[in-house]
Amino acid sequence: MRFIVQKFGGTSLVTGELREQVANKVIAVKEEGHTPVVVVSAMGRLGDPFATDTLINSIRDEYKDTEIREMDLLMSCGEIIAGVMMAATLQKKGHAAVCLTGAQAGILTDGAFSDARIMKVKPDRIIKHAKEGKIVVVTGFQGMTEDGEVTTLGRGGSDTTAAALGVALDATYVDIYTDVEGIMTADPRIVEEARPREVVTYDEICQLAHEGAKVVHPRAVEIVMQKNIPMRVKCTFTDGPGTLVTSTGEVNKGTIDITRDRTITGITQIPNLTQFKVPVDENEEGLRQKRRLFKGLALAGISLDFINVYPGMVVFTVKDEARQKTAQVLENTGFTADVTPGCAKVAAVGAGMTGVPGVMASIVEALTREDIQILQSSDSYTTIWALVRREDMEKAVRALYRQFSS
Repeated sequence: MRFIVQKFGGTSLVTGELREQVANKVIAVKEEGHTPVVVVSAMGRLGDPFATDTLINSIRDEYKDTEIREMDLLMSCGEIIAGVMMAATLQKKGHAAVCLTGAQAGILTDGAFSDARIMKVKPDRIIKHAKEGKIVVVTGFQGMTEDGEVTTLGRGGSDTTAAALGVALDATYVDIYTDVEGIMTADPRIVEEARPREVVTYDEICQLAHEGAKVVHPRAVEIVMQKNIPMRVKCTFTDGPGTLVTSTGEVNKGTIDITRDRTITGITQIPNLTQFKVPVDENEEGLRQKRRLFKGLALAGISLDFINVYPGMVVFTVKDEARQKTAQVLENTGFTADVTPGCAKVAAVGAGMTGVPGVMASIVEALTREDIQILQSSDSYTTIWALVRREDMEKAVRALYRQFSS
């Protein structure tokens, strides 16, 4: 059997009309001679009756200290409702279908409630139903431990479910359906002329996702990359080809060489960050201070980003909501800090920038032209980051887009 795993997000399933559109896409794959396996998220978003955030709020408003194990049981309900509704839609259209929970589909996880990691997948039951001619609908975002506990996979977990099933079934493609046309060159809410990319590499989409692009979860990409399973990011509401995510080598076998045709794949942004500048000594004592600083923050469970370490200074960012806790930890460990809240990180991402001179110069030129102050910067082989003030974020994204799309 030639499997294609199709994952549909909650906004694609919230009404009967939308579920009909989804069913038509599933049936089209079947009629092309492939075996579809459908992965669904909970229907809708906060405020919709079966959305995950709605379920969370339904109990947290009254029972704020509910154990995390019980919360996972509650959160798994949204996908089960969506899965049953999707299977019923397919059955109504004359196609045999069956809904399986994550556990029934053979997804085994560790015991980290609310943020579990998939340890292995046993897809025997999926294959059995598929051989019987049934379209299998799997509830995303959830699995089960070896000792039978229901777990959820964290935000973006349905993407992870689809990727893991794609690898386990040796799928031809893993298709991630969203409400946009594919991997966009920038956030279309900020840059009107943003357009979908025809093809990107695994590394690029991982970096784009980590830097704020919310189309697909980076963990899902990392999973399919291990077995070189192509991923396609498509729009539920159109018939466009979307964006193919594959290896650089596979890309270069075709007619498009993305590593030479373009320097930048996309511009991304992450708002609501706070920058900390922490002075330290420049001598051997400074090394001990840095170790104490990072250890104290780690023990407090504070996640740092955009870290620059200099002889007499440590600079990093945290999310705005972690600002007060971070400041308290620094004070308790004997450090003072220059704190700048209300920042945002903008990033230019692209495999094609490797070894290309002048990319940073172009970024500085674009931001300077708009009188945008760069508070901090860093780079890797595929990404250059700049920290700016939150009020300058959208202007910075548009400036960088114009600079690299001309």
